[in-house]
Amino acid sequence: MRGEPSCPRCGGRVRAPGLFTDAWQCDVHGTVHPLQPVVPPSVEALTVAVARAEVPVWMPWPLPVGWLFTGIAHAGDDLSGGRASAVACSGPGPLGGPGELVLVAEELGVGLGARFAGLPGPDPGDAIAVDRPPHAKVLAAGRPTALWHVAGAPDDRAVFVGEARGLWLWAVVWPERSGLLMYDELVLTDLRDAGAELDLLPCGALSPRLLG
Repeated sequence: MRGEPSCPRCGGRVRAPGLFTDAWQCDVHGTVHPLQPVVPPSVEALTVAVARAEVPVWMPWPLPVGWLFTGIAHAGDDLSGGRASAVACSGPGPLGGPGELVLVAEELGVGLGARFAGLPGPDPGDAIAVDRPPHAKVLAAGRPTALWHVAGAPDDRAVFVGEARGLWLWAVVWPERSGLLMYDELVLTDLRDAGAELDLLPCGALSPRLLG
């Protein structure tokens, strides 16, 4: 399942740095931070990604009852470190049935969050109205963090975005009705600040959302 790095915005092939450029290149989106191949979820895989991350690695902690860690993806290379992280969790939805949540932290312009959100990207732009009150709030690394519902996302998901630690924080929830999860004032932990708690993390099967 290792595969090759891909474009974080479209999933297309990327060219590695070479003689004429020191950056990864996508034919469609130009210079990008490459999305690294996704591996099956495990504490070991998560620990490696966290160690490389230059951005927060957000996860609800404690996880909602019955929820599991179901994968991590990151964009960046060995030289630049992880410039975007996407953590997937799965469990029972607040209205019944299965629910899935992907939390993305990223630098401006990476485009990974917009990809999961189903938006052209790379950033929210006019899809959010920050001049209006936020639709939801989370506690991110101990700080109250406002999130706005994103208009124009596909009907099968609910998308929220805000800013935490000076970077984009995206929350994408499937199906759309499971977006109610975001109104429960989730507590998010940056796993870079976690310690031995990581060893207790319950893992499930790899979320197909990270492969889309």
